[in-house]
Amino acid sequence: MTTMAHASAPSKKQLIILLSVTLIAGFNQGLLLPLLAILLDQRGISSDLNGLNSMALYIGTFSMMFFIEKPVRKFGYKTGILSGIALAGIATLIFPMCSYLWVWFILRIAVGVGDSALHYCTQLWIVSSSPQNKRGRYISLYGMAYGIGFSLGPTGINLTAIGSWFPFVMNTLLFLIVALFVSTLKPEYPEAAQPAAANGNRFSFTYRVAWFALLPAILYGLLESTMNSNFPLYGLRIDLSKEAISMLLPALGIGSLLVMFPLGSLSDRIGRKGVLMFCACTAGALFFAVPLAGNNIVWLFVLLALIGGLVGSFFSLGLAYAADLLPKNVLPSANVIASIHFSIGSLLGPSLGGYGMRHISVNSLFIMLGGAFILFTVTGLFFRKTKGNVSAESKLFV
Repeated sequence: MTTMAHASAPSKKQLIILLSVTLIAGFNQGLLLPLLAILLDQRGISSDLNGLNSMALYIGTFSMMFFIEKPVRKFGYKTGILSGIALAGIATLIFPMCSYLWVWFILRIAVGVGDSALHYCTQLWIVSSSPQNKRGRYISLYGMAYGIGFSLGPTGINLTAIGSWFPFVMNTLLFLIVALFVSTLKPEYPEAAQPAAANGNRFSFTYRVAWFALLPAILYGLLESTMNSNFPLYGLRIDLSKEAISMLLPALGIGSLLVMFPLGSLSDRIGRKGVLMFCACTAGALFFAVPLAGNNIVWLFVLLALIGGLVGSFFSLGLAYAADLLPKNVLPSANVIASIHFSIGSLLGPSLGGYGMRHISVNSLFIMLGGAFILFTVTGLFFRKTKGNVSAESKLFV
């Protein structure tokens, strides 16, 4: 298609389907990360090698971000979503068929590529079509859908009692169902960029204007991958049962769901920067407190729920903040950068967490996470909104 129509605000039907896609994608990630980590641990794979294998999913996500923008501009959201569903669903189905470590590494990359396409299309559609005064609430719906799926994902670990293959097959069937609904949508395309008046770099422009708004994506990736890849191993080291671990992991998502929409609405009223900094500072302190709870399940659940409530919407709030700072024609580039940042955090999390648990201390992952969120708070003190005609300058970029 040579001429791309501007994306309009999603109808009620479109929004429900987009949120359903996000929910199933979240369920897939929430299930695979801890389930595969536990299965590898039961096979005697060390925590640092386990963490390195977990990185594969985010290698797929990271690599895809360098290529996804132009295909989505050309073929539209619907094609991008269906392609992502097909790749992630098929790869998920193959896991129980072949248990070689190197095969799982490749399959995780494929799942990462598929998930990357799903999230890029749904995020960009919602963010670019939302009015600024309601953007926090709209993107919160996306975050809530992902959070529900991600929270439900770890409960699928208990379905291995039926058969080790059952959670994988069930997840693929969910992908198939949601793909049928996506196929009923009309094709939509991102807003076309303005014709280039000069040769410029959209990405350097985006960084200059909105670098602070793009940092939460790194932290969210670090949080998600570390907790879902390393926390199951941490739980086993402090003598928690597999059932207890599967119950504690959703605490992050539950806390996030309870306050995500209020936080989005609050950021619409008082500004997103202040909300992000307060949540990061408080969550950082709570991370430091997690080792003090020992293996007390109640206290661990409370702490993780509080942390999830504070920073579970970091990715979506960061995107909303970036959309406040940037013109619409640059948002696809901002979305690419945010997804790359998420992948960087996700790649660092399992490897640093696994290495720290094996060579430094079993509690090192919480010290790492707490320090990262405190550092973000301090960094925010130095960020100032760019002055000048940002919109006019953005028209220099294709």
